[in-house]
Amino acid sequence: MAFLQDAPRLAHPYRNDRVLTAWLGRVLPAERLDAIRADLDALGDYAVMAWDRRGRTPRTEPILTSWDAWGVRVDRIALTPAWEEGPGVTTRHAVLASGHDASPWARVEEFARVYLYHIASEFYCCPLAMTDGAATAIRASGNRALIERALPHFLSRDAATFWLSGQWMTETPGGSDVGRTETVARQDADGQWRLYGRKWFSSAVVGEAALALARPDGAGHGTSALALFYVETRDDRGAWRGITIDRLKKKLGTHELPTAEIHLDGLPATPVGSLDHGVRQIAPMLNVTRTWNAVCAVASMARAISLARDYATRRSAFGARLIDHPLHARTLADMQAEFEAAFSLTFFVAELLGRTEHGEGAAHEAALLRLLTPLAKLWTAKVSIRVVSEALECFGGAGYIEDTGLPQLLRDAQVYAIWEGTTNVLSLDMLRAIGSTGIAPLRVAIDALVDPGAAERTPINVALDATEALLGDVVADRASLEASARGVAYTLARTMAAALLVRSAGWSSASGDTRASAAARRFIARGLDRLALPDNEEDILLATDVLPMTGPVTR
Repeated sequence: MAFLQDAPRLAHPYRNDRVLTAWLGRVLPAERLDAIRADLDALGDYAVMAWDRRGRTPRTEPILTSWDAWGVRVDRIALTPAWEEGPGVTTRHAVLASGHDASPWARVEEFARVYLYHIASEFYCCPLAMTDGAATAIRASGNRALIERALPHFLSRDAATFWLSGQWMTETPGGSDVGRTETVARQDADGQWRLYGRKWFSSAVVGEAALALARPDGAGHGTSALALFYVETRDDRGAWRGITIDRLKKKLGTHELPTAEIHLDGLPATPVGSLDHGVRQIAPMLNVTRTWNAVCAVASMARAISLARDYATRRSAFGARLIDHPLHARTLADMQAEFEAAFSLTFFVAELLGRTEHGEGAAHEAALLRLLTPLAKLWTAKVSIRVVSEALECFGGAGYIEDTGLPQLLRDAQVYAIWEGTTNVLSLDMLRAIGSTGIAPLRVAIDALVDPGAAERTPINVALDATEALLGDVVADRASLEASARGVAYTLARTMAAALLVRSAGWSSASGDTRASAAARRFIARGLDRLALPDNEEDILLATDVLPMTGPVTR
């Protein structure tokens, strides 16, 4: 009988994740970890079930039905099984609500749940992130009526009363450039605000509520004239309230996520705060949604590596298992080191977020969170794409076959670098973060993580010194400063991740486990410095690909 290759099996994402369990054991008080362990275990069980189901059943996508059989406009969206299960899983295991508990550990406990649930959720975690951000922004607004109306639904632990919130910002004139928003808000005769316009990306269109940017009628141009509005999408009978769904997007990945183009024609709306500076009112949600993005990127890496590691023990080639080939083992080890670095940075940001929200952070930690959040988001997104791509290569041709479920991991990973700000947008945001403090908050944090006499401190110091030197050289030249931003961002992210790996290595070595030390050495050996000296003339020359004509062309 012909040989048939075993499919990879998914190890339990909680019980078998050394990095997650070690981190939780170190950062959480024992009683807090005991309290959430059942939820983490159940979410791991759900992840295993979902992976097995993915191998047994055809993949489905949401389907939009615009009209019913009798010609009535219904705009009904049929969701996938994982999305239908989403409210129950989310509320039963407090995936979202736990992040708003009255504890500095709340974000740690929330994002451990998100990490385990995300892949199995089929990107149901996207609207969960938006809902978390909406709850954060509404609470920060101090709008008591909205707080009492929306938050009990957004943070409900009962599927029957749980609501999702969208985040409707993007329009056809501009993505990150929200100052070009064309949606208009007008008051009717009864004083009710209503929205009119087109939203080009609405990833949580099936949600019961949303936050939307709009320009009050008669307001000026530009970003500062925008207002932030809260809307509820359906009336008491379940009919859309002034919303028409034009179509669902056909995307590279995140196929299960119903991303829509919509028109707003008189959608009732409530101002979240004042009728200007709406973008400023969004700001409190950015630390939250960007951290969700980083956690989900790290979860994609963990899934890809787990499957590749299992497959390496099942697949034999050239007389030995893949894991017994030294080059393949090194490939897996390199991927693991990158993953552990990304995990360390992301979940350190989760710790910072929780402490800062509850007023328990150190003096420098608010500025540190402001700097590290865009760094973690942009860097983990890029690492995720690279690691998941490498993992697919570990499967050979099988990694390219759709019904293995593996190509979906890579397509989905591509979105992390786009959502919540592209790499360039976040690199420029990083420059704003260091505009007043420099990288001093990072140095303070690293001093607390790595002993000055440790061998690992030398490459960390070298990278930090080189970054400060480059920033000092180009600070007066805005074009050169911006051109350098990516390299600075990657370098600072890698340097902070290295310091965190050294801390983890110390924790693990004390118990006789040297794997974290190996990850730290390997990651640092691959280099921390990603700086590039700016050359604006050359950048323009190559970016435009136009040959300057300085004289006649001769043959």
